[in-house]
Amino acid sequence: MADHAPEQAGLAWWQREVFYQIYPRSFQDSNGDGSGDLAGIRRRLDYLCWLGVGAIWICPFFRSPMADGGYDIADYCDIDPLFGSMEDFTELLDDAHARGLKLVLDFVPNHTSDRHPWFAESRASRNNSKRDWYIWRDPHPDGGPPSNWLSHFGGSAWTLDETTGQYYYHAFLAAEPDLNWRSAGLRAAMHDVMRFWLCLGVDGFRVDAVTNLVEDDLLRDDPPNPDFSRGMFPDAKFRRVFTRDRPETHEFIGGMRDVLDEFPDRVLIGEVHLPLARAMAYYGGERPYFHLPFNFQLIESPWDCRSISAAIDQYRMLLPGSAWPNWVLGNHDEVRLATRIGDGQTRVAAMLLMTLRGTPFIYNGDELGMRKVPVGHRQTRDVRVKTMGSHRYSRDGARTPIRWDSSPGSGFTDSDCPWLPLGESTNPEDVARQQTDRNSLLNLYRDLIALRRETPALIGGELVPLPTCRDILEYERHGRGQRLRIALNMGGKEHRIAFDGHWRVMITTFRDRAGETVSGRLTLRPHEGLIAEARS
Repeated sequence: MADHAPEQAGLAWWQREVFYQIYPRSFQDSNGDGSGDLAGIRRRLDYLCWLGVGAIWICPFFRSPMADGGYDIADYCDIDPLFGSMEDFTELLDDAHARGLKLVLDFVPNHTSDRHPWFAESRASRNNSKRDWYIWRDPHPDGGPPSNWLSHFGGSAWTLDETTGQYYYHAFLAAEPDLNWRSAGLRAAMHDVMRFWLCLGVDGFRVDAVTNLVEDDLLRDDPPNPDFSRGMFPDAKFRRVFTRDRPETHEFIGGMRDVLDEFPDRVLIGEVHLPLARAMAYYGGERPYFHLPFNFQLIESPWDCRSISAAIDQYRMLLPGSAWPNWVLGNHDEVRLATRIGDGQTRVAAMLLMTLRGTPFIYNGDELGMRKVPVGHRQTRDVRVKTMGSHRYSRDGARTPIRWDSSPGSGFTDSDCPWLPLGESTNPEDVARQQTDRNSLLNLYRDLIALRRETPALIGGELVPLPTCRDILEYERHGRGQRLRIALNMGGKEHRIAFDGHWRVMITTFRDRAGETVSGRLTLRPHEGLIAEARS
């Protein structure tokens, strides 16, 4: 079964472009304090243009106490001094747009910092006008928390405020009280936050933790999880029936989309961690929600040919008819791609990402094959280590700085104390070294992005799956008179594959067979992928 997709003509920019996620504290330090900042991102825009991406998504840089990596926001409409100033941001935005790059921000609607002025007002008294902007409840009759709800970061999701004698709810840290989206006043304020940035010219938002946006108003206890076992996240003890993916969530996302649609040619992307069939509802229907609810299939599936083939097929089959797909291999919350799947598979993964139908997202550093950097106890930054009682929950290893070159500080910083270790021994292949190596993973990403940009069949064409045989994942892309064959050897042994008719190899992951003519059979080496075009 083929996807009946529109061709490249008429597609929106967010359907055509490759997105690049930037974790700002680890991208480029411009002032020698050991932390990346907005001026640093601006300094590296030429690199992003060289790579060929068309849009960047930047994780939070708003004013914050940094209890949770900046996702605890104390002012949605200001820049934290750690990252620079509003002038730094506007210069970055202007320079990005001048280079033809779109810029998307993180929008964090589920919670604020407990130091946000809104929360200070809300907790001042039970009668405060902003009391209902957060979720306050009386204690349970036994004097304890109002329900059994658990925080994603460990322990109860309720914290008692001694001043007013009520508990407030927090799906994450106690320092991150949840906002109450049932409050009309709160919704209006958050919509104004969106308008503030849209008026400045940002090209859209990635909406954080959206499935946590609403909880059961009756405070019913979540039921036990019969599949819970040791080794799972502590909050998996209960099934999140009353604390995740509530029906009202869709109404409030629709309101966000209404605001976005006041501005032409913008995009709304949602972080939707749900079983696939439920995640698809976040595209919306007659009333649109997200343009792109994130598709985490390639992150969550085992990395073998049959599992990945099944994940792709399931996603395609469940995708609503008018919806546009997207593909993600990594992000700031997951173990590094090269660590998860192995160095040998990173080239195949790059080719897969750039040849599936839909919008690709690259997490900064994955184009270099960056691996998880060991972070010692004294260097730990991720608060989850403390709240969840184990270093294995740390996300620091996926957030370490980009190594730009082999100089002291790796071209990332002039400081002797970068905020997280540079990991020179773990990731010796820096940007400068890979840029000069024609066969590097970085140059493979660059060439694949360029090929995708100039090949209509790879953007708007149909995807036609082919039978899976042993370790070989194969499919075709058809469009604008082109017929392309993608063959990926996801195993450690060579395999012979058959071709009907005559084909020309466009690119391979090992960069040594471009231009070859293929007819009959071809041998794919271990972990080799190729793209070939049918010849008439």
